[in-house]
Amino acid sequence: MPELVYPPVIATAKTLFRALDLRLHVEGGHHVPRSGGAVMASNHVSYLDFIFCGFGAQQSRRLVRFMAKQEVFTNRYAGPLMRGMRHIPVDRANGAGSYATAVSALRAGEVVGVFPEATISRSFTLKATKSGVARMADTAGVPVLPVALWGTQRLWTKGRPKTLTRRHTPITVLIGEPLAPADFGTSGALMAELRRQLTTLIDRAQREYPDQPAGPEDSWWQPAHLGGSAPTPEAAAELDGETRPVRRRSTDLVGEAER
Repeated sequence: MPELVYPPVIATAKTLFRALDLRLHVEGGHHVPRSGGAVMASNHVSYLDFIFCGFGAQQSRRLVRFMAKQEVFTNRYAGPLMRGMRHIPVDRANGAGSYATAVSALRAGEVVGVFPEATISRSFTLKATKSGVARMADTAGVPVLPVALWGTQRLWTKGRPKTLTRRHTPITVLIGEPLAPADFGTSGALMAELRRQLTTLIDRAQREYPDQPAGPEDSWWQPAHLGGSAPTPEAAAELDGETRPVRRRSTDLVGEAER
């Protein structure tokens, strides 16, 4: 099937990157296989993460099919683009169907993008992760690539106004070595290693990030453990209502892009 929508969207995004003079640092893009299926599993700090995670696959000339909630596909503006780029809708009422669609895409040789935390982390630290990403890779027999994003929260994140015209913002994309399910024996072991790798990559991205807050009022984008004023993980969980017992949702099967 010809790609009529995705390439123009990528070209438009690159034009915007240049116009805003975003300081993009992508490392590890060679880990994305040039052919065959793979899961790109990224932390989630911004509504724009799918753009920059997907940009990390450009070196290998791959198009990433992201899992995103069904509501995005029914939006009158975003919907046609999401369908045209062949992203994968996550239906809260039919999570198993979304999971099966993703596995089929992986078996067909697609790269699927997943945010295992399912929702944006207000604390900018790694939240609890859904196990579906490891089970999906194991079922399809494809590797998982840990991806750390940093700086994207400065453009647009949960609870903050959009600053999409902000210029010269550094954006970091770090892609780790592929994790093969066969090397771990169980999905649980693979998931534990994925969390470890993501934490290591996120810590490195934060440590090497070239900017620091300009002052106390600008420290909102730094996590509390680095001296920033972002909520602690515990406070963030309360803001999200995650301390209250909730019924298991279909999206517990696998993370999704929150947009």
